[in-house]
Amino acid sequence: MLSWAQQRPWQQLQQPTVVAVAAQFKTPPPEFGATVTWGWNGAITPQSISRDLDSLHARGVQAVTIEAGYDMGAAYLSTGWFELVKEAVNQAKRRNMRVWIIDEGKYPSGFAGGKFSAEKPELRMQGLATKTIKLAAGETFSQPMSARILGALAINTDDKSSQVLPIKGRKLTWKAPAGNWQVLLVLHKFRTSVTRAANNATHGKDTLNSLCDYLNPAATRQFLEFTHVQYQKYIGDEFGQTVLGFRGDEPDYGFIPWTPALPAEFRRRKGYDITPYIASFFAPQPTYEQRRAKADFWDVWSDLFRDNFFKVQADWCAAHHLEYFVHLNHEEKMMELVRSEGDFFKDMRYVQIPGVDAIWSQIWPDKVADFPKLASSAAHLFGRPRSFSESFAAYSPAPTVAQAQWVIDHQLVRGINLFELMYAGGSAATGKMGLSKYLAAPEFPALAAYLNRACYLLAQGSPATQIALYHPTPSLWLGDEEANQSTLAIAQQLLEHQRDFDFVDDYSLATGLTAGKGELKNVSGQSYRTVLIPSVSVLSKEVLARLRAFAQGGGQVIFLGKEPTLVAGSNYLKASSATALTWAVREPSGQLTPAVLAALPRADVTLDQPTPAVKYLHRRWQNADLYFFFNEGEQPVTRQLTVSGLGQAQLWDAANGTITNMAEARSGQEALTLPLQLAPHQTRFIVLTRP
Repeated sequence: MLSWAQQRPWQQLQQPTVVAVAAQFKTPPPEFGATVTWGWNGAITPQSISRDLDSLHARGVQAVTIEAGYDMGAAYLSTGWFELVKEAVNQAKRRNMRVWIIDEGKYPSGFAGGKFSAEKPELRMQGLATKTIKLAAGETFSQPMSARILGALAINTDDKSSQVLPIKGRKLTWKAPAGNWQVLLVLHKFRTSVTRAANNATHGKDTLNSLCDYLNPAATRQFLEFTHVQYQKYIGDEFGQTVLGFRGDEPDYGFIPWTPALPAEFRRRKGYDITPYIASFFAPQPTYEQRRAKADFWDVWSDLFRDNFFKVQADWCAAHHLEYFVHLNHEEKMMELVRSEGDFFKDMRYVQIPGVDAIWSQIWPDKVADFPKLASSAAHLFGRPRSFSESFAAYSPAPTVAQAQWVIDHQLVRGINLFELMYAGGSAATGKMGLSKYLAAPEFPALAAYLNRACYLLAQGSPATQIALYHPTPSLWLGDEEANQSTLAIAQQLLEHQRDFDFVDDYSLATGLTAGKGELKNVSGQSYRTVLIPSVSVLSKEVLARLRAFAQGGGQVIFLGKEPTLVAGSNYLKASSATALTWAVREPSGQLTPAVLAALPRADVTLDQPTPAVKYLHRRWQNADLYFFFNEGEQPVTRQLTVSGLGQAQLWDAANGTITNMAEARSGQEALTLPLQLAPHQTRFIVLTRP
């Protein structure tokens, strides 16, 4: 008898044959298809559910994602709510549609519709805060300090200099020297990032409904009890069948996190007391030592976020035959993401379907936006066949179908292969769907059919890129904007030279990748033969040791830009000075010079003329190579294309589900040359069936 995992091929790494993929190409299983956000606004009834599902199904939609809305007639997480969800699941099943469920009544995930504030206040989110006292030169501040006060910082507002003030015997006494001063008393308290709640009468974003303490596993388990466990009682028989899983939305901190266990956890992991440094987190111009201590703090709380929030939910979903997919906040602004969510790759390590969002024109033809590769890279590193994007909710103006397809193809070619398309809202008053412009257009069913086939193809087999680009999160914790800009610039240059890559994180380089002769292999079975390091401030001893061994074993390590000045052991505070990297290729300019390009692995795609607008993706099946091309530009492209692999070249047309042979291909040594013609914004799927 097949195991449950074997019955869910849509969420297992597969190595299918061409014949097996072709058999389902024209009409892929609904589990692989795009999903549409089904916003429940206005009174929801069995009749409105039926109308909405019929409307979406008729437009080629195979899956829906239920989102609680306003004025539904049944309060979010009430008995009436769960009965409506059960009705929706049953009706979707009758139409052979699939259902995802957003795990919160709006966003961000983790406030359980207000139940933490109302029923479990002790498990609410916590964070650091400050109380400000102004002092003139010569004034003395003297006051007892409560146990909640973690530290004090004096800031000279004239020159932004600062000093940490000692608290002795739970009392602070300090006389201000020359200057204008503010004393910040730093304390921990219950506080929450803003939430938008379906049950909020104002329909606004505020702090009325507190998020749970993301860093406390008991809080996450309580969140599951309020939500997932209740769904199980009503629709558990359809878990893993009609109901595919839960989708999380933007869990993050709008301030520096805290949880009662943090000081002890910090000492255990880092070997020193963080308390004397906490006040310096608020310094306008922190010292280098203070920045290193803050990096240690970020390292610890991001570990807790990963293990106590994301992993707990992923494990629950896996145990109940479901998938957990989630995106964070600010994926396109990594300096902001690390401030509010710690570490993208830590957060995604246990998530079944890593994601990003592109809801307000982060991706558009006039922007460089390669951040979807964060999600696809996480999927590749951690052995997940799919990565997702929540797209279009707040695009202004709303895209046309053609514009929406450009945004979709931009993400497909960067490895995204599951889409949640927004926005569809029910309306009891009109009995009509509140469809966005592109969803309501007559051309949308054709786009839906194309997208279902494209996502199906790009979820098969394994990724094939041989280049890893290090994502320097620890340097970002140190405030190194140059590291961020260097990483983005290298990513852009690689893609414009048709050199695909994956981002890799510290964990993967240090321990997550398996070393072989001249290769580092990820859980997806993909081998990296070159590791690129952008400008960085710091690397860990473990990462440097693996890189050195990799280079000495035949792999290629290339440092592009500023080399690290620090090497961290168990903590960043006591990091040592870096030594010369004589064992690696070094390019101080940070550019992909001809010498750097020549040092990369042999390209699996080459064009006879430079064409930055053409992007590609390569996946391997059991007996074939799949190449996906996208012309992002406004000009037609006619090129001679050479691709790695031998065998019959076929054009798989995702628009109509047809497969035709490409007779023009010419064979070379382990490669084929064939013409590539792409109109502006056109895509091509080319499959080489190996002999």
